[in-house]
Amino acid sequence: MSPDIYCVIGGSGFVGRHIVQQLVDRGDIVSVIDIVQRYHDVPFYPADITDQAQVAAALKSSDTTCIIHTASPPAALKLEDPDLYWRVNVGGTKAIIAAAVETGVRKLVFTSSAGVVFNGADLIDVDERTPFPKKPMDAYTESKAKAEEAVLEANGKGGLLTVALRPAGIFGPGDRQVMAGLYQVYERGQTNFQIGDNNNLFDWTYVGNVAAAHLLAADRLDDPPPAPVLNDLPEIPKTPEEVPPLTKKEDELIHFALPDINITTGVRRIPTSEARPLGPCIVPPPNADALVAAFSGPAPQTRPIMRTRFDPLSDYTIARTKIHAPGTSPLQVAGQAFFITNGEPCYFWDFARLLWRHLDEIFPEKAAARKRGVWQLPKQVGMLAAEGAEWWGWLTGKDPTFTKFKVSFSCANRWYNIEKARRVLGYEPKVGVEEGVRLMVEWWKTEHLKTR
Repeated sequence: MSPDIYCVIGGSGFVGRHIVQQLVDRGDIVSVIDIVQRYHDVPFYPADITDQAQVAAALKSSDTTCIIHTASPPAALKLEDPDLYWRVNVGGTKAIIAAAVETGVRKLVFTSSAGVVFNGADLIDVDERTPFPKKPMDAYTESKAKAEEAVLEANGKGGLLTVALRPAGIFGPGDRQVMAGLYQVYERGQTNFQIGDNNNLFDWTYVGNVAAAHLLAADRLDDPPPAPVLNDLPEIPKTPEEVPPLTKKEDELIHFALPDINITTGVRRIPTSEARPLGPCIVPPPNADALVAAFSGPAPQTRPIMRTRFDPLSDYTIARTKIHAPGTSPLQVAGQAFFITNGEPCYFWDFARLLWRHLDEIFPEKAAARKRGVWQLPKQVGMLAAEGAEWWGWLTGKDPTFTKFKVSFSCANRWYNIEKARRVLGYEPKVGVEEGVRLMVEWWKTEHLKTR
C-alpha cells in the first residue's frame, strides 16, 4: 500500500503545527487547511471547515488520504457565546466527515479532549468506559463530545476509518493559553494565592507527545482487528460468557507487563528476593554480587498481569465491550477513543510553581517576593468569589477571568488511565512534564523578548 498523503486541518494552530512538523521531519507529504496561514513550508488551503464544498475541494487538490482534524476554537471564549463552538466543533466536524467520504479519504484522526468526561467531580484513573456527563460543564466540552460521537459513528461508513484522541492539559512550545494564564498570575504578583489544598492530582500532556500519538493513530488506523468482530460470527453472542475466548494476538496485546513511566521521576525499583541492595550485613549472602547487579540493571518485564473483571482490559470487560459494539474490536484503533496524557499526574499547583520557578530565573527581581507564604483559599470561598466575578462580568459586559469552572478545574482530581493507548496504539510519552515545562518557558522567553 502506498504511503498516506496527510492533510492537517487546523495545521496553523498549536497542536496542528506540531503534528505538521513531525510529519515533515519523517518525510511525509502533508498539507494544511486553516483560516489563517502562519507557516509557509507546506501547501496551504484556506477553507471554512463548516463548508463541505470548500473542504472537499482542498482534499481533492491535495490528494489527501488521511485527515488529522485538530481545528477548534480555544476553550476559553465567552461563556454566553457558545454558538461558535457548536458551529465549528460539531457542524465543522460533520462537514469534514462528509467531505472525506465524498472524496474517498480513507482515514480520519480527530483531536477530541479528555474534558469530554469531566462533570466537575473527581476523575481518578478513569478509562475510556467513562460516560459523557448528563450535564456538561461548558459549551466547549459538550461540543467536543458531540463531535467525537459523530467521528466514531462515521467509522466504516463510505470506506472511512476513524479514531478519536483525548489529550489532557496540553502544554509546550507554541502554547498561548496555559503559559499566558500562568504568566499573568506571575506578572500580577498573585502566585502566593492558592485555591484548594493542592492534594488533587492533575494530568498534563506535552504537545510533542500529543502530536506523536496522532501519527501513531494514523499509522495504525487500518490495522485489522486482532480477532474477528462479533458481527462476522454466524450468531452474535448475547452474554460475555458466550463470546469466544481471546485469540493469541489479543492475548499478546494485553497480557505483558508495561514498563513504568519514569521520565520525570527517574527509575525506581522495588527490592525483591532476587534483586536488592544489601545494606549493612556481617556476612554477605553467597550470591551478594548477583543480587546487587540485578537490582542495578534493567528491570525485568516478566511481572504477571493481575486483572479483575472490573479492569478495562480484563477478558470479561473485553467480552462485554464486544457485545456492546459488535462491529468493532476494543483492541483495534478504528472506531475507538483513547486518552492521551504524559502518564505522570502531578499536584495541580505544583505544575504552576514549577513554571513560576523558571520565570524567576528570567526575572530574578521578582523571585524574592515569591518567598512569602502561600495563602490557601478553600474551594467554597473560591466558588463564591468566582460567582461574584461572573455576576460582575454580566453587569459590565466584560468577559470574567475568574469563573466557577476554573475553580472546579483547579480543585478536582483529573487523571486518566492510558493503558489502552499504550497497548493498542503503542503510545509512550517521550518528553516528561518537567522537561516540557522548561522547553515551553524557553520558547516563551524568546517570543516575549521579541515583543519588548
